[in-house]
Amino acid sequence: MSAYRQSPLANIPPVVKNLLILNIICFIPTVLFSHGDSDPIASLLGGYYFNSPLFRLWQPITYMFIHGGWQHILFNMIALFFFGPIVEHTLGSKRFLNFYIICGLGAIAMQWGVQAYELHALTGHFTAPITTANLRSEEFYISNYGANAAKIYEIYAVPIVGASGAIFGVMAAMAMLYPNLEMMLLFFPVPIKAKYFIPLYVLFELWAGVFQSAGDQVAHFAHIGGALFGFIMIKMWHPKRPNNFF
Repeated sequence: MSAYRQSPLANIPPVVKNLLILNIICFIPTVLFSHGDSDPIASLLGGYYFNSPLFRLWQPITYMFIHGGWQHILFNMIALFFFGPIVEHTLGSKRFLNFYIICGLGAIAMQWGVQAYELHALTGHFTAPITTANLRSEEFYISNYGANAAKIYEIYAVPIVGASGAIFGVMAAMAMLYPNLEMMLLFFPVPIKAKYFIPLYVLFELWAGVFQSAGDQVAHFAHIGGALFGFIMIKMWHPKRPNNFF
């Protein structure tokens, strides 16, 4: 092996590199310990509704590093690998890390807001008397909430996991900073400028969230929240783009 052969991570800026490594490391316990519907890692570190008996103070941060399967982490890490360096080079590493974490926090805040609205629409309250004892009881949900049982269960017992919210923020930043950057998609091999593709993607997430189909447990509004916070921060910070970058 050549002594001069570079690591494949050599040209990736430090924050993106460490985020990639951290997400992969955090995914290993999920692979080792999850069995079927049982995932103790997501139960401990995923992001639960703030009134859920499973909610813990660390979850708004840790949920960003937990993924629900190979396809989930692969999509997010590919997106971070391609979009993250562009934004980190522009913002600088320290500011990019702050940006990424704030977008992730904004994502779960948006999801909580939507869940609170849904819960109020169904029950007239922003919280429900769900305890550890009845959290997994099908009989409790059916007897107390009838046709709304499945939705109440989803709000209280299904965690939000994944870096998608933070990455949507990164994608929004890229579209604002480099709107004419052309992107090529594997399933649609025609160049599309970032200023068109990413807003359309966010609109699709909005449509998917409003008209969410049965069995779809994707946190679409968390994606929108991440993109919204990314948009707001770029507008507030007014970062300067390097003259020789794209």
